Amino acid sequence: MDFSSKLLENAVNEIARLPGIGKRTALRLALHLLKQPKDHTQFLTEALSKFREDVNYCSSCYNISDTELCEICSNSKRNPELICVVEDVRDVMAIESTMQFKGIYHVLGGKISPIEGIGPQNLQIDSLVEKVASGQVKEVIFALSSTMEGDTTNFYIFKQLEKYDITTSTIARGIAVGDELEYADEITLGRSILNRIPFEQSLKS
Repeated sequence: MDFSSKLLENAVNEIARLPGIGKRTALRLALHLLKQPKDHTQFLTEALSKFREDVNYCSSCYNISDTELCEICSNSKRNPELICVVEDVRDVMAIESTMQFKGIYHVLGGKISPIEGIGPQNLQIDSLVEKVASGQVKEVIFALSSTMEGDTTNFYIFKQLEKYDITTSTIARGIAVGDELEYADEITLGRSILNRIPFEQSLKS
């Protein structure tokens, strides 16, 4: 792709670094921004810059938050004895959209993936074990995607929690194998939460 402007080329290259965006889409976005009033581009730049510099993570569940405790963890109507373990903030948003879950979350920040160099020490697993060890938690729901990495992470955490007197469950397989939670429709995901099964049972299926 030949560019008539080095500035345009730099903009396209940076936009194309975003996931799911190729050079042609990046070019289309860059040219779109060029046609907009300058203040629109400035607002976008400032919003992204402020987001990156000031973003916080909830000190309890590690969800993205503007405050030390996110709105879910600080909500007295939520059940702190019920924890749903998810990969990232997209999964929190997907489950919250179903309005079927009344507990709190624990965001791992990823899944165990040796190929990508991600081990248990790179995720928020120890902090989850500490929560369970405190004695307040009664059930942990595994809501990771049904991929090999998701299943590996579920099993690793299950082994870490095995010695504690809690219930461990997993969302029902209304979510197809290999699917990510964020792409599941709200009804299917909601039913998968409500119809969760004991984790030990999932190991036999």
